[in-house]
Amino acid sequence: MLLHWIDDHSPLPPTDRALPPGSEAPGLLAAGGRLTTGRLEEAYRHGVFPWFSADQPVLWWSPDPRMVLPVAGFRLSHSLRKTLRRFVATPGCRVSIDTAFDDVIDACATTLRDGQDGTWIVPAMVQAYRAWHRAGRVHSVETWIDGELAGGLYLVAIGRMVFGESMFAHRTDASKIALAALVCFCREHGVPVIDCQQNTRHLASFGAHELPRAQFERRLFEGVQGTDIADWTYHENLWAHLQLQAAAPVKD
Repeated sequence: MLLHWIDDHSPLPPTDRALPPGSEAPGLLAAGGRLTTGRLEEAYRHGVFPWFSADQPVLWWSPDPRMVLPVAGFRLSHSLRKTLRRFVATPGCRVSIDTAFDDVIDACATTLRDGQDGTWIVPAMVQAYRAWHRAGRVHSVETWIDGELAGGLYLVAIGRMVFGESMFAHRTDASKIALAALVCFCREHGVPVIDCQQNTRHLASFGAHELPRAQFERRLFEGVQGTDIADWTYHENLWAHLQLQAAAPVKD
């Protein structure tokens, strides 16, 4: 199959034209064009996302299968549950949404992953998602410890569909706390799955799993038709979705 080249006026091709599993770049759908908010909106509504290096044109992807995290099946380890209990009970520790978006995306862009010598969040990507954040589509979840930004993540939201983009942590488990908070927020607002795009062991440890592209797209199209979430405030009572309270001791 040939790679599709597009310009700013070309629609993205159907996702079934992406390069198949076993090819040199499985999931690669198209190349070209700019990262405008309109193009990003079109792409995400069809399960397509940009991913490219600084020396490449914009590359558009639709992998098959697709990694998703069902929020009802979020796997909370014993150690993370203990961490969250301490976090929630400690003054100066809190979670917020959209209070430090620029700091979060900058930190994600400068965080190197294992086995990588660079980051995929290139300057053009940062600029585009900042513009999309101002348009109300992109949000950040921030973890604060001792009053300082310790970790967080950013995401795209359309209707009742959430697409996780990237996380960072300056303190142990700070990004995991942000993810747990996002799961609580999604449960509160009727968001059934978080799109994780690519399969990693880290995401699988939280209960994420792969879906065939066709099945993912059925869930996607239903989700993006939902009403946009109006209030992106993280309230402390949302932690109740994870039932963090320790069991009461049994009295003799």
